[in-house]
Amino acid sequence: MSRKFTGDRLVIATHNKGKLEEFSALLAPLGITCISAGELNLPEPAETESTFLGNCRIKAHAAAKATGLPALADDSGLTVDALDGAPGVYTADWAETEHGRDFGMAMEKTHAALEVKAAPLPHLAQFRCTLVLAWPDGQDEFVEGVCAGELVWPRRGAEGHGYDPMFQPDNHSTTFAEMSAEAKNAISHRGKAVAAMMKKCFT
Repeated sequence: MSRKFTGDRLVIATHNKGKLEEFSALLAPLGITCISAGELNLPEPAETESTFLGNCRIKAHAAAKATGLPALADDSGLTVDALDGAPGVYTADWAETEHGRDFGMAMEKTHAALEVKAAPLPHLAQFRCTLVLAWPDGQDEFVEGVCAGELVWPRRGAEGHGYDPMFQPDNHSTTFAEMSAEAKNAISHRGKAVAAMMKKCFT
């Protein structure tokens, strides 16, 4: 049987403001106050695993242990069929520069890689999200969510974050970055994962 979350405060194990905003909106109907690892000045643990689940567990357990509160971690990324699943678990790494993360550069890098391979259209891709809810005693629960779609170029839209401007979900004519937060959350990989986690641990 899955362990249930019974509190009203939850640490979101991220330093990404966009992710915190998404989780806060998705969990607000349950009366849960979300606070990020960044707001608590927690260090970012090294993500040394080669899977979304492995890295997600590292972040969730580090935050739970440091705060004494349950912690929810997300590890998500973009997998591109024509790039053999890359960037995958290394999605954020593709955006790293000496001045921080630059997702504009990362999108250009992804597009350039597809051009080099002369990959035929459509460029099928999936946004994937793994969530781990960890307790200070070391127990955890996990779920996964997937949103399938294709990559577009040139990129479109100014909303969202990360690779959103080049990802157009199946059965839609707009990219994530052209959607409102509410519309994106209703179909996104993270929205699906949160819905699964709520069913598993919050209801």
